[in-house]
Amino acid sequence: MPDQLILPFEVRAALGREDFLVAPGNEAAVSFIDRWPEWPVHAAALFGPSGSGKSHLVQVWRARSAARVVPISALDIEVTREPAAPLVVEDVDTAPATAERDGILFTLLDQPGRPLIFTGRAPPAEWAVTLPDLASRLRALPGFALWVPDDTLLAGIARKLFTDRQLDVPDTVIMRMVQSLERSPAAIRDFVARADARALAEHRPINTALIRELLAVS
Repeated sequence: MPDQLILPFEVRAALGREDFLVAPGNEAAVSFIDRWPEWPVHAAALFGPSGSGKSHLVQVWRARSAARVVPISALDIEVTREPAAPLVVEDVDTAPATAERDGILFTLLDQPGRPLIFTGRAPPAEWAVTLPDLASRLRALPGFALWVPDDTLLAGIARKLFTDRQLDVPDTVIMRMVQSLERSPAAIRDFVARADARALAEHRPINTALIRELLAVS
């Protein structure tokens, strides 16, 4: 494959359903989203580390359901005023557990006709809460994991991140990178950004030599 000419294109993540990488570690979550609006439950959680695809799947569901997406940091009582409106509350377990936050979450879960998705890093049963009743609800909440660290999925994440930057990087280069980095989506994302910046600054293709140089200083 010829060397890639590096140009300073704007980075735009592709967030359609067709862009989501399905693997054994996330196929249950994808299947649940794909069943909308024929869900067997009204609420569920998507969980996994940063970069595992939670926000991507949220955007897929938002496009289908017209759901409102609210980060936990912006959660307030107003979100409970429309009990039939689909809602996503993102990053629930990144905020401190308070009586106010937990009261809102419990009220949302107590609206049985309201489609809900919560996201977090850990399974919902492990989220810190102050209300015992909310803890019981979260333990019963269906949770879908979005991460299993295998080479195929890591390579797929790297390939998508390069594609988002309009870069066509050979598979051999991607596998060299994947097999040498920490096995996490965040590590792949950060390394892709570094490789793109280095290639752009030095007017070089992203090839094995560049990857090797970056790994040497990691």
